[in-house]
Amino acid sequence: MSNSSSISHFLLLALADTRQLQLLHFCLLLGISLAALLGNGLIISAVACGQHLHTPMFFFLLNLALTDLGSICTTVPKAMHNSLWNTRSISYKGCAAQVFLLIFFMGAELSILTIMCYDRYVSICKPLHYGTLLGSRACAHMAAAAWASAFLYSLLHTANTFSLPLCHANALGQFFCEIPQILKLSCNKSHVRELGLLAVSACLIFGCFVFIVFSYVQIFRAVLRIPSEQGRHKVFSTCLPRLAVVSLLIITGIFAYLKPPSLSSPSLDLALSVLYSVVPPALNPLIYSLRNQELKAAVWKLKTERFWKN
Repeated sequence: MSNSSSISHFLLLALADTRQLQLLHFCLLLGISLAALLGNGLIISAVACGQHLHTPMFFFLLNLALTDLGSICTTVPKAMHNSLWNTRSISYKGCAAQVFLLIFFMGAELSILTIMCYDRYVSICKPLHYGTLLGSRACAHMAAAAWASAFLYSLLHTANTFSLPLCHANALGQFFCEIPQILKLSCNKSHVRELGLLAVSACLIFGCFVFIVFSYVQIFRAVLRIPSEQGRHKVFSTCLPRLAVVSLLIITGIFAYLKPPSLSSPSLDLALSVLYSVVPPALNPLIYSLRNQELKAAVWKLKTERFWKN
């Protein structure tokens, strides 16, 4: 029997068997990562440079863009490298870093999404209290709490997971290091503590999801009282895509980490991992900025200024 101290590297899942498909996967991942980097980078630059965008909504949007950049840069570059160079290896420390960073950024993303939902709820349902409930100091405290709690949460999961003895070789059934795949390598009954921690985490995540859904229900009830049909359509077209992306992230993430072993298969695990770790960072810039005229104007101004400077 081997344990974690004797393992120097892990073997990740090969996305394809033939060289042509490997290059195709590389191109697809490159396109998705470039779209995510461009979209989130433009949001960060526009909000940071635009003085009129220094509001709670755009402040939290900037934080969301940072979490999206971090999460997609944690998993996709290594998968691209493996597809391009036809390799599967990742070092033990690199695997631990992937687990820590992915949970850190995704935990921060869920917290920021919950705060952004609260921001929309206050702005629509309690507009007279907006300045009091979401002042600059309150926003800074909420963002700091989101990042700090995500750091501690990730540190706890990573330390607990990589303290487990591993007895079943070192091949992972995923294209990045994921806790459920590492637990499959652990000795019998040695991962009960981590499973319990995952179950508690799922309850907390589900609590955030319930809060988000409840807030949107209150928002929709308030919107239905708007006499203007155009105004109702604008709010619904903005909120429904956001709710859909949040639901995709939470539901697929919980299912990927807590599904019973009988439902596990390489194709299902791969699809779930893509849906919760790759798709949201690429979609969020479109969902959160497509219908925002202020942000689009700021991005266009930024591009124009850089064009004339060059």
